[in-house]
Amino acid sequence: MSLFAQQTLVKGSVKDALSFEPVEGVTITIEETDLYLLTDANGEFLFNKNVPLGEQILRISKTGYISKRFPIVVNEGKTVNITDMTLDRDASDAGDLFVITLSDDELNDDTSGADNISGLLASSLDVFQRTAAFEFSSSFFRVRGLDSKNGSILINGIEMNKVYNGRPQWSNWGGLNDVLRNQELTSGLTPSNYNFGGVLGTTNINVRASEARPGSRITYSSSNRSYTNRIMGTYISGLLKNNWAYMVSVGRRWGNEGYQDATSYSSNSFFTSVEKKINDKHSLNLTAIYTPNRRGKSSPNTQEIYDLKDIKYNEYWGWQDGEKRNSRIKEVNEPIIMLNHYWELNNKMKLNTNVGYQFGKLGNSRLDYNGTDLIDGFPQGGGANPSPTYYQKLPSYAERNFPDDLGNAYKALKAFENDGQIDWNAMYRANIGNGKNAIYALYEDRVDDRQITVNSILTEEINDNIILNAGINYKSLKSENFAQVIDLLGASTYLDIDGFATTIDEAQNDLLNPNRIVGEGDKFKYHYNIFANELSAYAQAQFSYKKIDFYVSGSVKNTTYQREGIYQNGGFPDSSLDKGNELIFTGYGAKSGFTYKLTGKHVFDFNAGYILRAPSIQNTFSNSRENHNIVPNVSEENITSVDASYVFRSPIVKAKLTGYYTKISDASEISFFFADGIGGDNTAFVQEILQGIDKKHFGAELGIEAQVTPTIKLKGAAAVGQFTYDNNPNLFLSTEPDDEAIAAGFVDGFKDFGQSKLKGYKLASGPQSAYSVGFEYRDPDYWWFGATANFFANTYVDVSPLTRSTNFNTDFDGNVFNDYDEDLARELLKQERFDDYMSVNLIGGKSWKIGKYYVGFFASINNLLDEIYKTGGFEQGRNANYRELRDDKALDTPVFGSKYWYGRGTTYFLNLNVRF
Repeated sequence: MSLFAQQTLVKGSVKDALSFEPVEGVTITIEETDLYLLTDANGEFLFNKNVPLGEQILRISKTGYISKRFPIVVNEGKTVNITDMTLDRDASDAGDLFVITLSDDELNDDTSGADNISGLLASSLDVFQRTAAFEFSSSFFRVRGLDSKNGSILINGIEMNKVYNGRPQWSNWGGLNDVLRNQELTSGLTPSNYNFGGVLGTTNINVRASEARPGSRITYSSSNRSYTNRIMGTYISGLLKNNWAYMVSVGRRWGNEGYQDATSYSSNSFFTSVEKKINDKHSLNLTAIYTPNRRGKSSPNTQEIYDLKDIKYNEYWGWQDGEKRNSRIKEVNEPIIMLNHYWELNNKMKLNTNVGYQFGKLGNSRLDYNGTDLIDGFPQGGGANPSPTYYQKLPSYAERNFPDDLGNAYKALKAFENDGQIDWNAMYRANIGNGKNAIYALYEDRVDDRQITVNSILTEEINDNIILNAGINYKSLKSENFAQVIDLLGASTYLDIDGFATTIDEAQNDLLNPNRIVGEGDKFKYHYNIFANELSAYAQAQFSYKKIDFYVSGSVKNTTYQREGIYQNGGFPDSSLDKGNELIFTGYGAKSGFTYKLTGKHVFDFNAGYILRAPSIQNTFSNSRENHNIVPNVSEENITSVDASYVFRSPIVKAKLTGYYTKISDASEISFFFADGIGGDNTAFVQEILQGIDKKHFGAELGIEAQVTPTIKLKGAAAVGQFTYDNNPNLFLSTEPDDEAIAAGFVDGFKDFGQSKLKGYKLASGPQSAYSVGFEYRDPDYWWFGATANFFANTYVDVSPLTRSTNFNTDFDGNVFNDYDEDLARELLKQERFDDYMSVNLIGGKSWKIGKYYVGFFASINNLLDEIYKTGGFEQGRNANYRELRDDKALDTPVFGSKYWYGRGTTYFLNLNVRF
């Protein structure tokens, strides 16, 4: 039976080793016990009950610092006072890497969850979450096979996930690493103090000026991943004597080309946060974030194209005036302004009220080649597809269509090998020589959002064991969507019509302005608004006791969507103009869990939750650019999730094993493509709608690290999962209701294809199995080195639902093809599994203290062995029936083979910073 001192105190304070300023939020643990707490704003802590007697080890740790252990001796009735303990900055700066991985490379939206188990007060990501973020991300690994809409990203308590698709837009705050370090993380269903969250947890980025570590920092980085150069400068004042606090950060990232060809990068970042502490009760914080950025996009390609070129090949660019010009540029320019009010009603109750406003534009450019004139009212004179990988320009097309004259294939082969890029000069010549309207134009698909968010978050400490959280949130969005002419490539006008239409009226993008002529800067093609409103509330109770912590939480949300058409589309004259019907969805959530602390070494954690949520705007309207139509039978999505973990902690070994199960039901997904063989022999541009999708995710995660010597740490991680379709969802196609579509069985632009036989097919969610082993060496002289070997398996192509429907084996009249072979069909529809692969990564760094300056250097090399591997891909829906797919796959090189993404080869990242 343990003896405890009745009146014994252990207290002290922690300061930064360089600035000697107090460090808030440091986790103080008495090892081999359940005792832990966090330092306050003055860097101080106090254990005042149940302190064990005798020799003890005090451990202090915080994200971005090197953990330390201090031996103490506790005598009964005495006070142990350890003031001004210091923490040295970690040269690896994991917090910095976390932001780099997510916002700069944008490789994977789904590594945003981080571990902070209820009752453990984790001061940093655990080894599995670190591995997922830093080692697995370049392979498009998704934590638990889920995408980022299942987690919440907040800045100062304001949710940043987009209403359109539920995902965060990382580039809205990219390049601001220095001011985004203060993060509060929860994983899975574990409770957050700010919102109900999703099944991947919540990350709240605290940019409150008074709570940031004071100091200045200048950083330069070099890389060959997304950008080639980065420079940042930051000043943080801390809370001054006049009760004001300031944070200012500016940065720039740029490069003519990243790892893929012609992927230019240009980004500027500006941040300021100003706080005034009015009195002991009230404080106001004003934050402004502005990160305009442009980046060249890269293309997925068929294996034929990769074989002719290499994995860096990008079809979107061509030479112009001696420089590479990319036709696909993504531009994001969405400033964020937020005002936060912090009110301490008393020493137990706090109310945080926030107002956020985000506005600006998001654009994606591309080439257009509509008809240039009207003859008898019909489009004429449209240009040829300028894409260098258009299927009719490739050797495989010539081989299939001209098998007796392979000279055509040879010519196509040599032309693609010798060039294979967009011919900008040819488009200029065609436009100038036409003498009328442009044949080719460069335009931008634009989304101009205006969103306001208002919320209040209440936190009350009922007593030492119970904390209540509650919040109410309102979000209102007006999203203006249109196409805008950017460059007419030597011409001065362009005809705003649908060049693929079959009737005069259907050719009109806007019947209110028929045959309209547009110039650079004009809106055309489509123009509509989406209005969305969300009103939500949540309440939560957290209970903490010596042996067990537990919580219960509930939420409710009302969501409305409405489309307003500015143009009257010729294909949908009766369902495109003015406001459509208002759509109303009601969601709710409930979750609960507990942490059982068997001993200081052994902890068990369990969580369960149910969430009913509205579908995103993206998966509600079937083709919002042209009409008001919605997904048939659209409804709220259902999510059921459970997980259980065992955590082992000792001075040498830390390990966590987690098992999880998540079921998503009644989901919808929409995709767009050209398909051959719809209802027989027709080719059409269609919207493919999957409705009532069920998905099943289950598996296990393991993270383990061992401090085998004071300088050497071994670490390992594993993620083994199975992510599959769990039913046969309903399949609908939508297209313009012309005569050909009506003849093919489309009614009001829709055709029901029944069920798509998808049950049991694997989800295209990156590697479903991933493993990592590695080590770190940290020298007492502040240099360190590490290496990891990462293994990836069970990565699958995204299958085409249309080819798994009744359309696959039936002709125009609905009869099964007379030459249909079930065994061959089964082989044709077998899902492609990519090859397993290994990636080796190296990291290292050194830090120096030179007078009042602290210099840090960090370097990493990813994929040291230059492994070539596929990270993802999708089947093209062009081959929509048995005969089309059979004939295409019979070729040595299919014309419409799957398109793939390849991972990067060997890449590097160098970082040098000076703090003072």
